Order: sequence, then C-alpha cells, then structure tokens
Amino acid sequence: MKNDLASHLEFFVLLARHGSLSAAARALDLTPPAATKRLAQLEERLGVRLVNRTTRTSSLTPEGETYLHYATRILADLHEMEEAVSSTRAVPRGLLRVNASLGFGRTTIAPLVSTFAQRYPQVEVQLDVTDRPMDLVAEGIDLAIRFGELPDQRLVARRMMSNRRLLCASPRYLERHGMPASLADLASHRCIVHRQNDEAHGVWRLEHEGRAVSVKVQGALSSNDGDIVLGWALDGHGILVRSEWDLAKYVDSGRLRIVLPGYAQPEADLFVVYPNKRWQSARARAFIDFLVAHFGA
Repeated sequence: MKNDLASHLEFFVLLARHGSLSAAARALDLTPPAATKRLAQLEERLGVRLVNRTTRTSSLTPEGETYLHYATRILADLHEMEEAVSSTRAVPRGLLRVNASLGFGRTTIAPLVSTFAQRYPQVEVQLDVTDRPMDLVAEGIDLAIRFGELPDQRLVARRMMSNRRLLCASPRYLERHGMPASLADLASHRCIVHRQNDEAHGVWRLEHEGRAVSVKVQGALSSNDGDIVLGWALDGHGILVRSEWDLAKYVDSGRLRIVLPGYAQPEADLFVVYPNKRWQSARARAFIDFLVAHFGA
C-alpha cells in the first residue's frame, strides 16, 4: 500500500505533467473539487503555494518547481528500490512509458508495441509520440527510441541499427531534370526540405570521403513532417535527404533512386535510450531486448 507521502508526490507530478487540475482529476478518477482540495491540503501542510491556478490552466511557482524536482527523483528512487528487492522482478509487468518521434513512432514502433503486448500481456505500455525529444528523467519516461547522437549524459544508449541519410529522388523527377553529377549541381535542382528542430533552413550538411561539406539548397516544398516530404519525393517534386532504413523498400522497388551516392549526412544510427539507473525493471529489459532483436534481424 502506498504511504501518504508517495501518494502526495505522485499526485503532484501528475498535476505538473497535465498542466491543469481538471486534467489531473480525470487521470486519477477524481472530481475536480476533490483534486483542488487535495492540492490545498498539500500546500497547507508545506506552508507555501505550489501552483498558480486559473480557471483553465495551472503553472508551478518556484517552490512548486523545487517540489517537482525532488518528487520526481524520490519516486524514481522508490520505484528502483522496489524493483531491486521484489521477488517478482524477473516477470515483466506493470506500466512502461515509451517515447518515440512522430513519424517513426506511428509507422514502426506502434506495430512493434502491438506485438510486444501480445507477448507480455501483464505489461501496460504507454507510447508517447512527439515532434521533439522529451526529457526522460523529468517526465518519468522509461525509455525512448531516437536517431542520432545522445544529447543527455544522464542517459544510457544501446545501438539497434546503423543508419545514414542519403540523397534520393524519383525516376520521374530525374528524367525531367537530369541526374546531378556534383554537389554544385544541386543549386539548379528543386530540393525538398525536411525542417527538423533548429537546423538552418535549406542547408544540407554532408560528408564526402571523410570531409564535412555543406550546400544551400532551394525548392518550392518543405515540411516538418517526414512522411509528407517522402510522399512529395515519390510524387516527383524534387531531391530529398532521407534515412537509409526508410529508403530501402523504395529503392528496391525502383520508386526512388540514390542521388550522389558518395555524399551522405552524418550517421544517424537508431538507439534505444533510458535513464542511467543501476536497476532496471524486467518490463524495460524485455522491451529493449525485443527491439534489439527486431532491428538486428
């Protein structure tokens, strides 16, 4: 049975995550007045205001931010302690929170979660897909699937698949505009730009024979969604930079062709990443091993 402290901490972390008392109340199956009363009791016990409340949204006070920081860490330690001493630790069960990018999460990870859930029915998987990577430690996420370099030293990464980003275009486009013979030729071609994070718009940073090179490209179409730009490339609208894993089936079928094969963006290998903890739950280990086996095959 959870003690009162753990219950208060979990309530507050959930409130901060949802951003409003009404949303937290729904998540906890409470009435809004009951959630409001619970927060008031917590603030009264501490003698400080933790949340600035309006009719629709909530924001944390500086004291609330401090409380959230410690609450998240304490709950993680409690969870780790229980996992370490539990006699049923080897049996995958309980809630597993997973994060992945929007396109890859929707098209690739979601079907894998479906297969995993059939194999481990006692594990409850909560898959969040986002356009930007989430802070696993602050958000209480168990693991994430990401491409590229590890941005946070608090995390551990396990490589699942090597991956490069290559230039490609449809045969229809190349028949109309010709195959570029050099990087400079891209200036006269229509290029499709996939806007990601804070990368400079229309600047492709590539590697060629061990040297870093960059080229400014232009075109009529750009999007922040990978599936959209891929569809435009398949429709013959221009040259696109796309991950090797995503291109394979289209290159094999002849719907896309590799352009300037000696050039590629820096490797963006696929990793599963998770907080650096000594103890890891059986459900997290099972899911990681499941992913590695799938992509390794």
